[in-house]
Amino acid sequence: MGTGCNRRQFLRGAAAGWAALAAGGAGAAEEPLPKLRVGFVGVGNRGRSDLRELLLTGGVEVRAICDIVEAKVVQAQKMVTDAGLPKPAEYSRGPEDYKRLCERDDLDLVCTATPWELHTPVCVAAMKAGKHAATEVPAAITLEECWELVETSEKTGRHCIMMENCNYDRVELMVLNMVRQGLLGDLVHARCGYLHDLRAGKFNPRRDVLWRLQHSIRRNADLYPTHGLGPVAQCLNINRGNQFDHLVSMSSKSQSLHDYAVETFGPDSWEAKLDIALGDVVTTLIRTRAGQTIVVTHDTNTPRPYSRDFLIQGTKGIVRKYPAAKIYIDKRSPRHRWEDLLENYADEYEHPLWRALRERAKGSGHGGMDFIQAYRLVYCLRRGLPPDSDVYDAAALSAVTELSERSIGNRSRTVDFPDFTRGGWMRREPLGIVEA
Repeated sequence: MGTGCNRRQFLRGAAAGWAALAAGGAGAAEEPLPKLRVGFVGVGNRGRSDLRELLLTGGVEVRAICDIVEAKVVQAQKMVTDAGLPKPAEYSRGPEDYKRLCERDDLDLVCTATPWELHTPVCVAAMKAGKHAATEVPAAITLEECWELVETSEKTGRHCIMMENCNYDRVELMVLNMVRQGLLGDLVHARCGYLHDLRAGKFNPRRDVLWRLQHSIRRNADLYPTHGLGPVAQCLNINRGNQFDHLVSMSSKSQSLHDYAVETFGPDSWEAKLDIALGDVVTTLIRTRAGQTIVVTHDTNTPRPYSRDFLIQGTKGIVRKYPAAKIYIDKRSPRHRWEDLLENYADEYEHPLWRALRERAKGSGHGGMDFIQAYRLVYCLRRGLPPDSDVYDAAALSAVTELSERSIGNRSRTVDFPDFTRGGWMRREPLGIVEA
């Protein structure tokens, strides 16, 4: 193991960075890799899940594992050796030991699944050391971090990929296929969000070490916009011919998390005495440069069934996912009646990735989308291809948190989106219908 990126890595990264800047983008094409050599930072529940999916692709070598809890490193190492690969090196000296891992000279990619505050620092350290970076969502929690990711990716020529697994779910990819084939006509509106009862998890120190609760205490904002907004952004060509232009946000009062704490821990408990900043329901309205509107809802404090509220409305039809996958196409569907999406349209519009990989994805995380995400990550990086989403997507989606916070704090006034591409969005091609 070396103490930094070697001369070849430095020159390759510098050249890619200059090419990316000249083209108005980050992360230029790379030379193909026989194997993708990976280091992992953060191997709790989500990190081990990501590790499992990458191992299932068969195209990786896991060289190093980092976590502040040594027992978690040991668990992850066993996962690797059980897959028939050599035991990865251990990094567990403290909260900044990821920096030593990033300095290895035998890694192509560093993945992180740490608490949100560390996503940007780990990605920046990896890119500065000549590695690509992949992070769990959100990629950043402030606008300053969004810009830091963009500027570091551009300067180093390394990819920074936000692992938004919901982009690869079956219905979302099927809808993208429909959009690209014009079934819905011109898109005019979308709805999405993250509606997930996380009350128990926010007070569960075994699972989250209360870091998620801390965000609810400190911030009144859409804290987790990317699961819903990612697939919508793909359909609307955000950063690729279109762009988020401005938003307004509004928050309800904060009540449900307090009531849960009183009922669960008692009125005199420290949990019940917390001052929760996060409103129960945060609603954000975004308008794009192309004139579409998007309603984004964040609700992690109320009792409710899970939903991402995914809906796309076009001039020729509408499709939704929750509470059931339904579609209505003008002059094709029975008048004023929803049709079953999967029963009536899957044969014609199943996305090529799901058609090819459905059997391999069975049993993997979140109904198969986690494996398909891992497959595409490995496929693109091993072949030197640009990833499906890049640092500009990571920044645009993650920026919603601070922008919504600003709007809410200023009586729901309009807030403009930064142009992280600096005009490059007007020249970039929309994401195509990628295949396996």
